[in-house]
Amino acid sequence: MLAPLALPCALAVLLGSFALVSRQNTVLVATFLGAAVVLLVWAALLYVSAQRHKRTLSIVFEPRRQHWLQACAQTTVLLWWGWHARIVFAFLPFILAQLLFAYAFDALLSWSRRDKYTLGFGAFPIILSINLFLWFRLDWFYWQFAMIAVGYLAKELIRWKRDGRSAHIFNPSSFPLGVAAILLLLSGTSDITFGYIIANTQFDTPLMYLVIFLVALPGQIFFGVARMTLAAVVTLYAISLVYFASTGTYLFYDTHIPVPVFLGMHLLFTDPSTSPRTELGRIVFGMLYAIGTAICFVLLSSAGLPTFYDKLLPVPFMNLLVRRIDHLTSTSLAVLDPSRLGRALSPRWRNAAFTGLWAAIFAGLYSVQGVGDTHPGQYLPFWQNACETGNARACRYEANLLVVYCNSGSGWACNEVGIKRVELNQRAEEDFRRGCELGFSPACTNLQRPPNATTPPVRDRPPLTELPNVLRGTKPPLRERDPARLYAIACEQGWVDLCDQRTGGDR
Repeated sequence: MLAPLALPCALAVLLGSFALVSRQNTVLVATFLGAAVVLLVWAALLYVSAQRHKRTLSIVFEPRRQHWLQACAQTTVLLWWGWHARIVFAFLPFILAQLLFAYAFDALLSWSRRDKYTLGFGAFPIILSINLFLWFRLDWFYWQFAMIAVGYLAKELIRWKRDGRSAHIFNPSSFPLGVAAILLLLSGTSDITFGYIIANTQFDTPLMYLVIFLVALPGQIFFGVARMTLAAVVTLYAISLVYFASTGTYLFYDTHIPVPVFLGMHLLFTDPSTSPRTELGRIVFGMLYAIGTAICFVLLSSAGLPTFYDKLLPVPFMNLLVRRIDHLTSTSLAVLDPSRLGRALSPRWRNAAFTGLWAAIFAGLYSVQGVGDTHPGQYLPFWQNACETGNARACRYEANLLVVYCNSGSGWACNEVGIKRVELNQRAEEDFRRGCELGFSPACTNLQRPPNATTPPVRDRPPLTELPNVLRGTKPPLRERDPARLYAIACEQGWVDLCDQRTGGDR
């Protein structure tokens, strides 16, 4: 029976129809048509081969809870993120195209190796996971299909024996993401992706930590992955605290745990099929993810490379260690395994207990700004104070923030950038001119300052009209316009010279 081949053929035709709505972009047209042709030719070859060898191809519908439950969590995050970053909604049709390709590719690959194709919701968590972390720009969109193909090929072909059964080694979404990250870094072509936009808009989305935490709870209860998430978050938070105590600044600058990394700790590396089986093994796995992410961030930062790959690179290497981790935690480290406690509890209750512990830790971290929308490192006063102590890293980051504020229309920030250039014996006329054009009078005064002047440049506090810009920290500009409230926010952030402006007046 060869009728099942109608499924991938229909999906290929639907995929090809995307070319009709992409006519303004010839690369996209070629991408959709090319992918459709490849799938149709593959189906035709499979049809001929199956007839020749008298094979009976079949489809078996077997939905698995871990797939649709994770897909629901990922979809919720995607929609919440998209509600606050409309570029996500604009990209949704391309996610649909990837789903069509994934189902067709998976079916054809399965029938190329066996007679039965298991149809379920498995493509959804793979595609959604990939699209929560990396998009290729539309002129390079064919690489998105290439990532999907790599993920399915790795799942089908790169396998080992676990517990006496054949199992895929790599997480089918994190493996192609890791491969793509390495290739993009080696080729220096990260600009062909939306990597920066993804990371920044996820960070800008309000309540993102809370949304991720809540949508991941069902999966953590049913599949026991709270052990990994808990260990990863606590370990990375501890690393951040140690770094702060040692250097006076935060490792990730404006947060203890970046939102994309927090997302990876819940919906990327926690695949039950490619993680350790033992409780202690899963805890170690989570700790390794945190340590690996921190190391990748430091190495990428030091090399001047994009840091948004930090949460993608460790997972494939960790997958290779899974059997070794399970062996060590069940032999040499067995005495430390928490499964020795509460043996009378059923697996479901044990999962619930770890999830409850994680919920309590999350609440604690949220209350002390370990996670959440506010963090001292987001705001300029923290970096100004750290810079005044002689911290070179803080001075560089302070200067970067001032440039961002200047470019977004703050005359005060332009004047501050100019003053820093004067202190470094650099030309500052353009910065002062920009500040003057934006209406900040001290910048106009400094613009007239003689090049060999011995007196310091003039500075002043930011005016009321610019507070929504400079008080935003590393988030989008504030919507607040009430003067009293703006000055209160400034005081809370550490703008000492604005704390006396509570009545809403301005100088």
